[in-house]
Amino acid sequence: MAITALDSAASGLSALNTALDVTANNLANVNTQGFKGSRANFQDLLYVERAQPGVENSIGDQRPTGLYVGLGVKVSGTQVDFEQGAPIATGRELDVTISGRGFFRVKVQDSLGDGYAYTRAGNFALNRDGEIVLASDQGRRLEPNIQIPEDATAISIQDNGEVYVDRPGLTDPELVGQMEIATFINPQGLKSIGENLFLQTDASGPPVLGTPGEDQRGSLKQKFVENSNVDPTVELINLIKTQRAFEMNSNTIRTADETLRTVATLKR
Repeated sequence: MAITALDSAASGLSALNTALDVTANNLANVNTQGFKGSRANFQDLLYVERAQPGVENSIGDQRPTGLYVGLGVKVSGTQVDFEQGAPIATGRELDVTISGRGFFRVKVQDSLGDGYAYTRAGNFALNRDGEIVLASDQGRRLEPNIQIPEDATAISIQDNGEVYVDRPGLTDPELVGQMEIATFINPQGLKSIGENLFLQTDASGPPVLGTPGEDQRGSLKQKFVENSNVDPTVELINLIKTQRAFEMNSNTIRTADETLRTVATLKR
């Protein structure tokens, strides 16, 4: 009946509204370093079974098909696209990008996961103690902690994560730390918390920390940052498709309403 159509179309409008929110967030972060775009996945709801396939009729033949009426759609989840964004040359000594798989690990509040978060953003800076931190409003500290001496005149970060500094009076660069990156068996299971940060979950599995460039981990590139992997053209096309689908579901509601109005006036 038309009431079922109303409910199905209403579920479609609700799901499409969520998809629109996801697309809007992708477009808003088109220039956010290390940002990973998301997409909304849909799945159909329950079905009303009005006839079962395979049932014998009066002459002994079996019904070849069933009769099922669906009850709409819902958003089953959002899926993050971890495809690498384009590297952008900045010339800054503390800008680092991961070329390949992996995440930087930073310290967060103990109340968030296990006290650590993971990010692809490699735009780092120094805090007042000379520690390498994310150049964000919170200044999350890189783990393992690396402290740059106050008198350092230059910083060099190798592909394998070794951090060297030039200091007055020394002929050779001094090793002050080793950057590590973490990999996950299922990065899709990571939890987004904002600030370009992800938290470990049971779905992602535990992080596997190690040296960049080893065991299929990506290597590091100094003086580059990873740009957002959002493709504005694709997102705008998705925006148009979502708008048209929204209009079609609105027309379904209008048609179902007219059908119900016709039924309501039959007595007249």
